[in-house]
Amino acid sequence: MRVKVVCVGGGPAGLCLAILLKRQDPSHDVTVHERSPEGSTYGWGVTYWRGLLDRLQAYDPESAHLIETHSVRWSDGVAHVGDLTTRHHGDEGFGIGRHRLLGLLAGRARALGVRVEFESELTKPPAGADLVVAADGVHSTLRTGRAGHFGTRITAGRNHYIWLGTTKVFDAFTFAFTETAHGWIWAYGYGYSGDHSTCVVECSAQTFTGLGLDRADEGECLALLDKLFAGVLDGHPLIARPGASWQNFRTVTNRTWHHGNLVLLGDAAHTTHYSIGAGTTLALEDAMCLAGALREHAGLHEALAAYERRRQAELLSVQSAARYSAQWYESLPRYIHLPPHRMFALLGQRHSPLLPYVPPQLYYGLDKAAGQLEPLRRFKRWLGPRAARALHARRR
Repeated sequence: MRVKVVCVGGGPAGLCLAILLKRQDPSHDVTVHERSPEGSTYGWGVTYWRGLLDRLQAYDPESAHLIETHSVRWSDGVAHVGDLTTRHHGDEGFGIGRHRLLGLLAGRARALGVRVEFESELTKPPAGADLVVAADGVHSTLRTGRAGHFGTRITAGRNHYIWLGTTKVFDAFTFAFTETAHGWIWAYGYGYSGDHSTCVVECSAQTFTGLGLDRADEGECLALLDKLFAGVLDGHPLIARPGASWQNFRTVTNRTWHHGNLVLLGDAAHTTHYSIGAGTTLALEDAMCLAGALREHAGLHEALAAYERRRQAELLSVQSAARYSAQWYESLPRYIHLPPHRMFALLGQRHSPLLPYVPPQLYYGLDKAAGQLEPLRRFKRWLGPRAARALHARRR
């Protein structure tokens, strides 16, 4: 059955859904409205892992191939703590420029017959559409107008962060922790092309004001950060896009994700802290799930309800991991004075619901022992999810 679909927001979620719906039925009338000009986007590079490519391959092999071909890869993680450095080998990760990713998806959508309209802002659901998709991001206008129905909850984190780029190309996912007279400040760096990397800088509110970053203009801010992270930048400058500013991360949740023929997708429906590197992956997984639900269910209400149930269930563990990851960084003084290899090991365990309640040195020892003894590994796998559910229930 031919349906008319309007996607509001030309980010990864909206474009991917448009592609998948056109692949399922070329007769569908699908339009993507993006308020920004073509080729303009916030952010630098985004990260993802092999599992995303495998899932996308099943829905649209060509999109999966395009994204992988234009991505860079790494498999090591490096932590610089003051003058000390430790490196660990891990799973293969991928980085791609957000600008490149959106260009690939927009091109693929157009090739399939999707209308992609830039500089086109919709602030309310258009008449005449069978399905309206709110893929317009964390500040979604369509969601905000119905926040009471959706049960929207927005929680701001304690730390401050800024999203920057650099011409320094990191060969590994890099963490750099620098101590100042006003506390610690740190950066996450990862390559996404042959000549640029993303560099996210974060610090506590006390360090932010103590360093004067709340009063510094862009030039002063970049000069100070260049100096603080000179050891890992190797003389390369940090770069800010127009309008870049320090922010507190906003965690968005919604009790329900659909209302009539309007459905939330990607960051409009949920956000997870950037420190777990899952935002783009979750947006594309939302699109795959919604496209699948619309294919499997004849009725729109049944399809949207099935999409909501499945994705909310799948997100529970990811949201828990993101919450504890953010908390780990907000509690950095608890871990930063450990020997670097131990600190880095607990950095890798920051998603654990148990870690905040166990002394770090003791947790490190228990985790190391669990890695060597199968009964302890099984106990840890059994206990972790149950502790997470119990703690989640106490917060509700």
